[in-house]
Amino acid sequence: MTTNESIYQKLCTLVGEDFVLVDEPLNNHTYTKLGGKADYFVTPVTYQAVEEVVKLANASDVKFTLLGNGSNLIVRDGGIRGIVLSLKQLDDISVDDHTLVAQSGARIIDASRKALDDRLSGLEFACGIPGTVGGALFMNAGAYGGEVKDVLVEAVVVDREGNLRTLKASELDLEYRQSNIPEKGYIVLEARFELKPGNYEEIKAVMDDLTHKRESKQPLEYPSCGSVFKRPPGYFAGKLIQDSDLQGKGIGGAEVSTKHAGFIVNKNGATATEYIQVIEMVQRTVKEKFGVDLEREVRILGDDNHNQ
Repeated sequence: MTTNESIYQKLCTLVGEDFVLVDEPLNNHTYTKLGGKADYFVTPVTYQAVEEVVKLANASDVKFTLLGNGSNLIVRDGGIRGIVLSLKQLDDISVDDHTLVAQSGARIIDASRKALDDRLSGLEFACGIPGTVGGALFMNAGAYGGEVKDVLVEAVVVDREGNLRTLKASELDLEYRQSNIPEKGYIVLEARFELKPGNYEEIKAVMDDLTHKRESKQPLEYPSCGSVFKRPPGYFAGKLIQDSDLQGKGIGGAEVSTKHAGFIVNKNGATATEYIQVIEMVQRTVKEKFGVDLEREVRILGDDNHNQ
């Protein structure tokens, strides 16, 4: 990339030079350990800075991408053009009575642990979800019978024009593994969860049980994007993949996990292209064998190729 000094200097002015990286390898910021470079990798530390970066991108006609913490996405080998925004610096979590307020860059796991510390029940389901609070709202994350929409009250977002807005949970159209956040172009900055008083030992017991289930069933020893596919109506994605004899099958360094068929792991220095090819192989095979379309839960971002 040929650095646009004007854009770079403006970003440094808005968020601080220490929080703007040029040609940053995104495999440092994704759970799959895949992905090419970001032209500008920006990590604002205030809500106002996020607003200003969005307004700069709009005024300068520069492509703009929100990354999250990289747990539920794949970045292609060509990387991502323009500004890549990470909210990892915005990670504060606080409790006021029965309301837990978490900034979007905080891990949803840490929010569930904070709730436990304050003897609040309702976020136990999130104790094994690896994404951020913002990412959890983006896809209405859930596990083991619970989901974000069960406890979310409202969210603070920045819209496409760079304006700060507070929205009720009902305004986000939260459904199974989806919301209107991507369609509306919202950037989540903060979430407010309404929880219930509970017994510390009982809450901890539930979280310990869910953590054990996750660790015993999921291939956490290898980089992955987590659960790749949504649950198709009337089926379980992992069971369909397992019954298609796909476990252990792969392309290059990427393969379908032998531990949990719903996961694809970067077992040996895979490229993003190989990883995506395995996803497509799984979709194709399951469709041929069972006539079921597997819809991706994971997002795919970026370019196939890019000449640096």
